[in-house]
Amino acid sequence: MDDAAATPDTDTGQKDPMSHPFSHVPLDITVSVGRARPMLRDLLRLGRDSVLPLDSKVDDPVELFIGDRLIARGELQELDGDQAGQLAVRLTEVADLGSGL
Repeated sequence: MDDAAATPDTDTGQKDPMSHPFSHVPLDITVSVGRARPMLRDLLRLGRDSVLPLDSKVDDPVELFIGDRLIARGELQELDGDQAGQLAVRLTEVADLGSGL
């Protein structure tokens, strides 16, 4: 193992996450805004412009997953400026990803 990767960061007492050998591998994160549980007959009637109600409200926290593992919770927000209209998530809780890796 590289000595730099094993050296803790002096400010936090934790290893620098960017020194991990897989730190530059992209991951797909799924953001769950809610769930729906329609009856099959109602699902079969869905078409363009149909509305499918979810079990959550606009201001409810969203959950972030990698695969089926919950990694964080946050709040949806819209970006400003050049990225106006783009959705983003402001994290409010983050799981301890260091355990088990």
